[in-house]
Amino acid sequence: MTRLRQLAAIPAFLAVLACAAVPPTAAGQDPVQAPSSPSLPKSYPAAGELVWTKVAARADPDPAARAVKIFHQFRGDFRRQIMYAVGEATGTDGRPWFHVSVPMRPNGTFGWIPAASVGLKPVRTSIVVHRSSRRIDVYRFGKLALSAKVAVGAPGRETPLGRFYVTTRFVPDDPFLGVFALETSAYSKLTEWPGGGLVGIHGTNLPQLIGQAVSHGCIRVLNSTARGLERLVPVGASITIEDD
Repeated sequence: MTRLRQLAAIPAFLAVLACAAVPPTAAGQDPVQAPSSPSLPKSYPAAGELVWTKVAARADPDPAARAVKIFHQFRGDFRRQIMYAVGEATGTDGRPWFHVSVPMRPNGTFGWIPAASVGLKPVRTSIVVHRSSRRIDVYRFGKLALSAKVAVGAPGRETPLGRFYVTTRFVPDDPFLGVFALETSAYSKLTEWPGGGLVGIHGTNLPQLIGQAVSHGCIRVLNSTARGLERLVPVGASITIEDD
């Protein structure tokens, strides 16, 4: 008889679990999450992986503010979505929000996401690209770790200036992109280019063009330099492209 009572209780137990599950949300709305005390980074910029299934970057730190862009935990290529924050504020909901870079056109777009939606750590690696002198410098913990010549965008297709970050790392299938590549959050002038015009920092099978303005907006480096980037630069690293 005790066994029968246990079996009869299972449907009720499952019903309780169903009621406790996170409810589905409409497109553009942030998922309902259990209250949490997110860990805030000690300094900015900071970067890390999105931990919610989906989140809207909003125009203000306010759950009712206009959605600038919807982010998913996994990108279309199944890599994890990396978020890059430049600061924080207390939202209208009384909880912390991060001010994040939003990779989209126009370059320099920012938004706000709940701090609980992402796990961030301070960025310790930065890249500085000098467009006019056509050089790249990589800094780790404030110290110069690599410096090399690059090729940049041709006239009319100039490499964009501004502050960006590394969104992913990969080994290209196409030898034209060399032995290693970094995808950045910057967009070139060409919308028909791969990824809608995403700017990459990558190796090359045309080393004789390094030092020239010849690309569609991407930053080309020697394959030996690309190997250095593979060793030194993680996702979330800061990128500054200057015209000096």
